[in-house]
Amino acid sequence: MTQPAAGAPGAVPAEAAIPTTETDAVEVRPVGQKPRTGVWWRHALAILALVWALFPVMFVVSAALNPAGTLNSASPIPTSFSLKNFTDLFDSATFPFWSWFQNSLIIAGLGTFFQVFIGAASAFAFSRLRWKGRRPGLLALLLSQMFPALLAFPALYLMFLRIGEVIPSIGLNTLWGLLLVYLGGSMGANVWLLKGYFDTIPKELDEAAMMDGASHARIFFTMTLRLVAPILATVGILAFVALWGEFMLASIFLLDQERRTLGVGLYSLNLADRNKYFGMFCAGALIASLPPVAVYLSLQKQLIGGLTQGSVK
Repeated sequence: MTQPAAGAPGAVPAEAAIPTTETDAVEVRPVGQKPRTGVWWRHALAILALVWALFPVMFVVSAALNPAGTLNSASPIPTSFSLKNFTDLFDSATFPFWSWFQNSLIIAGLGTFFQVFIGAASAFAFSRLRWKGRRPGLLALLLSQMFPALLAFPALYLMFLRIGEVIPSIGLNTLWGLLLVYLGGSMGANVWLLKGYFDTIPKELDEAAMMDGASHARIFFTMTLRLVAPILATVGILAFVALWGEFMLASIFLLDQERRTLGVGLYSLNLADRNKYFGMFCAGALIASLPPVAVYLSLQKQLIGGLTQGSVK
């Protein structure tokens, strides 16, 4: 069979038919084999970062399960395992661990709920309603976040010291007084974060609901809160973790041993004797890490995606 002559219709140029350089050759690989991309160093870097991040966790777990219970005997790999540190911490009359745990649950739980609710209500007002002072109010919230919170600690201490003389239940050395401080301290960041998400909700939903006779309160509670569930979960997780681990204000406000939060109470173990109670401290720190993990696992489904997709036909 004769091939077409060069230049004739249907002829294939010689330089196109036969690869002349190495770059033109096609690499032939077995079926299912992935190409070599040369990214092994990325996997090595990720493994190194993972080991670096898990080393403190492994050290705390090892010290908590070490029956010696001292700082000198702590090591990343314990030679023996025991629950002695946990039982000593639970049975200690000097350190009321479960009282600290209960106080932290009350402050973190109620504080998270009210922060999310007040922040969502404020963000709805700033995003959906038009009223005099709306823009100055947003700017004032933003301006308040530019100053360090430590500047307000002396004023808060003196303020609640005087409030305690009139209303002892919300004064200094009370959980409710500390909770009031927490509610007002983080409203600026929460409102701005929530408002940005509220602005993405189509306003046609509100207009359609108002045409059906729904009020602003009904729109907020029955429709808007369901559509902004992902950002509420995000703010809730951030608020719970921040309140659960807060130390500075709690150490200033709560003076009695029974009224301390978990972070302040565990720190008192180091003040008493760091070497002697180190195992008990690690056991308490290990238990203290469980509630934030539980909150994250329970709300992670809300963090995957927004709920507004497909809400408007």
